[in-house]
Amino acid sequence: MSAATAPRQLREVGLAEVRAISRGAAVLGTGGGGDPHIGALMAAAAIRAYGPVALTPLAELPDDAVVLPVAMMGAPTVMVEKIPSADQVGRAVEALTRHLGLGVTHVACIEAGGVNSLVPVAAAAELGLPLVDGDGMGRAFPELQQVLLTLTGVRATPMSVVDEKGNCAVLDTVDNRWAERLARSVTIDMGCSAMISNYAMDGAAARRGLVPGTLSLAASLGDLLEPGAAGDDPAAAVAEHLGGRVLARAKVIDVERRTTTGFARGTAVLEGSGCDVGRTLTIDFQNENLLVRDRPADRDDDGERVIATAPDLICLLDTATGAAITTEQLRFGHRVSVIVAPCDPRWRSPEGLALAGPSAFGYPDDAVLLEGVSA
Repeated sequence: MSAATAPRQLREVGLAEVRAISRGAAVLGTGGGGDPHIGALMAAAAIRAYGPVALTPLAELPDDAVVLPVAMMGAPTVMVEKIPSADQVGRAVEALTRHLGLGVTHVACIEAGGVNSLVPVAAAAELGLPLVDGDGMGRAFPELQQVLLTLTGVRATPMSVVDEKGNCAVLDTVDNRWAERLARSVTIDMGCSAMISNYAMDGAAARRGLVPGTLSLAASLGDLLEPGAAGDDPAAAVAEHLGGRVLARAKVIDVERRTTTGFARGTAVLEGSGCDVGRTLTIDFQNENLLVRDRPADRDDDGERVIATAPDLICLLDTATGAAITTEQLRFGHRVSVIVAPCDPRWRSPEGLALAGPSAFGYPDDAVLLEGVSA
């Protein structure tokens, strides 16, 4: 992830940082990664109970560190109503450490997002462990194997899956795609939302596979989204901060959304406004925004062209405030700015595109990525 201005380097996550991270991580989550309000509540409650969390820069991890990511898995539409119990976060990490027979030294984020950037804060506070300033994607993706760690050879399993009732499963699979398949089935049986811990790794593997500075970047974005901090056009300021651009200003005129196979899937239709009057944009999502189609004002037929795709970041921001709008929050009448920002360069490699480009989600389209960014 590249930013137009360098993010502040966090060394500790307290209550003020939680608020900033929740705002910024919701942007990086590209519509997914869970509701930022829920993530902030969980992290703030844990910090009040156990104190602030120390944050370790990725470059400072020792080779022999034992790093365990922790996250929520499931459909964001379900997470809004099915909030995890107070001890569920820590139990996911404890179940995996018991299975591995290792003493964990650091907790990590597997993705950026409103919940999944802050669930690890809650886990680290409860367990009294430092948190790594990084994540496995530089954004959010819907499927468990879609992390840079897969490209660097880290196994997703053994992994723990726990629910709010006290059920716990530990999976060991032949590869990371099977980990997604089996963990998704377990999560559906647990009510389409569960807590997981997986991708256990040492410090050297974490430095190779994680994206550095994710939480610091999220906090910087959160600072930018404070009222008045970004001037009259907060969406443009966010796009510039991420090295991206604004694709369109529009109003949401239709949302088709369903929860199926453990995901929130659907399509949003946007009607251009201001300088974009006459354009019609269609956004497909699977938890996260995956693809943007555009029918320009000068087209008198039904022709559309794809103008942005994953793995680049496609974000819908409230035009007035710059706040990220997640796919479960998206409603008719929302006035939005659609921005696109470059993904971590490793996603642009042939292997990265095969894992998280349009073809990975069943689209026949080639990846359409921001120019001027190389793998």
